[in-house]
Amino acid sequence: MLPIFLKTLPFFAILGLGYLAARRGFFSEQATAHLTKFVFYFALSAMLFRFAATLDMAQVFDTQAVFAYLTATLSVYLLATAVALWRKTGLEQAAIEAQCAAIGNVGFLGIPLLVLLMGPQAVGPMMIVLGTDLIVFGSLIVILISASRDGRMNLAVLGPIALGLVKNPMVMAMTLGLIWSSLSLPLPTPATEFLTLLGAAATPGALFAIGASLASKSAERKSVALWLSTAKLALHPLAVTFAATQIFTVPPFTAAVMIAAAAMPTAGNVYILAQHYGIAPLRVSSTILISTAASVLTLTYVISLVSG
Repeated sequence: MLPIFLKTLPFFAILGLGYLAARRGFFSEQATAHLTKFVFYFALSAMLFRFAATLDMAQVFDTQAVFAYLTATLSVYLLATAVALWRKTGLEQAAIEAQCAAIGNVGFLGIPLLVLLMGPQAVGPMMIVLGTDLIVFGSLIVILISASRDGRMNLAVLGPIALGLVKNPMVMAMTLGLIWSSLSLPLPTPATEFLTLLGAAATPGALFAIGASLASKSAERKSVALWLSTAKLALHPLAVTFAATQIFTVPPFTAAVMIAAAAMPTAGNVYILAQHYGIAPLRVSSTILISTAASVLTLTYVISLVSG
C-alpha cells in the first residue's frame, strides 16, 4: 500500500494546495469557478478526445462491463434511497442522497489519477463508468425530482435532459473521439501535440479546482454524511467487485479500473444539483468534504488492492 500511497500523495498534495489557497482567500470562489470551467470545457475535453480517438472500440462497448457497473451502482443507489425513505425523508432528498452514495468524482479526479497510475489503457473502462454516471444516473435524478414535484412522471423533462447531455463537453469529447476511432483515422501530428499540451493541464487544474471548491464546503449533518461517505467509499467498490467478478464476466484489468473508479469520493456536481433544486445542499456539502478527505486513505487502499 505504501508505494501506491506515495504515488497518489502528489495528487492529494495539489488538491490540498487548492484548498489552502482558497481557505486563505488567495484564490476566490470566482477564480475557482473560472478554473473549473477551463478544465471542464477545454483541458479535460482535450484529454478525453485524444484518448477516445485512439481507443479500441471493443474496450468501450463491452456489454458485460457496462452491465456489471450499472448493476452495482444501481444496487447502491437503491439502498441509499431506501435508507433515506426509511428515515422519512421525501423522494427529492432521497434522490440526492442516492446520488451522493453512488456517483463519484470520476471526471475531475478519477480519469487524471487512474490514467497516470494504471496507464492510458484505463481510459476505456473509465469511459464506461463516466458514460453510465452521466447518461443513466444524471438523467435519473432529474426524472425523480421532477416526478416528485409534479406528482407524476412528466415525459416533457426528457427533452432538456437529452439537450443537457448533448451540450456536456465530456460527452461530446468522448463521442467525437469514438467516431474518429471508428473511422480509423490517424490524428495529425500538430493535432496530437495540441491535444496533449492542452490535456496536460487537466490533471493539476482539476485537482487544484477540487481542493479550492472544498474550502467553501461545511461539515454539517455529519451522521448522514458519514453514512453516505461510507456507502460511496466502501459499499460502491464492493458492489462493483461482486458484480464484475461473480455475476458478469469482465476482463481483470477492466474490472480493476472500474473498482478503483467506484472508490472515488462523491462528485462535486451533486452539490451543483442540490443547490440548483434547493435540496439538502449542506448535507451534500458535508458528504463531499468527508468522502474526499477520507479517500486519501481509502482510495489508496483500493488502488493498491486492484493494482495487484
